[in-house]
Amino acid sequence: MSRSALVGNVTAMLEDAGFLVSDRCAIRPKSFDVAARRGDDVLLLKILGNIDAFDATTGAEMRRLGEYLNAAAMVIGLRTRDEELEPGVVYFRHGVPVLSPDTAMDLFVEAVPPLIYAAPGGLYVNIDSEVLADAREDRDWSLGRLAQELGVSRRTVSKYEDGMDASVEVAAALEDLFEKPLTSPVSVLDEENPVTDDGETPADPDVDPNDQAVVTVLTRVGYQVHPTDRAPFKTVSEDESEQKQVLTGHSKFTQTAEKRARIMSSVGRVTQTHSIYVVDRANRESVDGTAIIEQDEMEEIEERDDFRNLIYDRVEENPA
Repeated sequence: MSRSALVGNVTAMLEDAGFLVSDRCAIRPKSFDVAARRGDDVLLLKILGNIDAFDATTGAEMRRLGEYLNAAAMVIGLRTRDEELEPGVVYFRHGVPVLSPDTAMDLFVEAVPPLIYAAPGGLYVNIDSEVLADAREDRDWSLGRLAQELGVSRRTVSKYEDGMDASVEVAAALEDLFEKPLTSPVSVLDEENPVTDDGETPADPDVDPNDQAVVTVLTRVGYQVHPTDRAPFKTVSEDESEQKQVLTGHSKFTQTAEKRARIMSSVGRVTQTHSIYVVDRANRESVDGTAIIEQDEMEEIEERDDFRNLIYDRVEENPA
């Protein structure tokens, strides 16, 4: 299956599941392919045939964008270079969860979350430690008795009850012993996933010197500005007092710039953010919901309200 066909299939699946899906970010470089929203769940999705193509730089960018846009970063893929991805299993690459299309279908269409995740050493599940401890005490079994039944050490059983995850084989044995489900789903929609061990979100890249004047204005009017590395926009700017974000592009106003502005508008509709594109000169005031602002007038802005009003005027008066 071609990558274009795979992206189309995943997009159709998400729309069937009730998601609003952005246009494909068909411009390079790009850290994600589409954004999607259903209710409070917002996704930034990279869609790949071979997930080995997902590198650390892209993973870091997606994690940062997920944090700034209150979205869950996710990869949907078919295989590694060695094997097909198993259905019902969550994989991880560079701190980002990876699902097969079948697993994504189960999660988003059937509302059946995955229970298994892959990690070095094999396949694992999340044990509900409280349910396990209650089940053992209801049987009046000691830690040692349960350890003997499982063929593991008493210390290992104690760790399961303290929250340590178990192999698929041990989890199955526990559920056979107590004749009840003891596992909890793998969380893939949280911005911070407890299964991963990649630590804090990597720091922002440096500001492109060509964008410094724009960043200076955004900072002056009270935004916290996050430069991007591989997104279809140059920065994500946060108004922390009102929990609002602005996506910003910056370049000469070319056909490519217009295409970027349309993508930014589509992503903005999904993530519920404003978008602006700063250009040297332009003969229009908006592109499909992205406000077009000339560099000179951008540099004259001193107050946040003036900046907001400029966006509203451009977009409302020129919706196309």
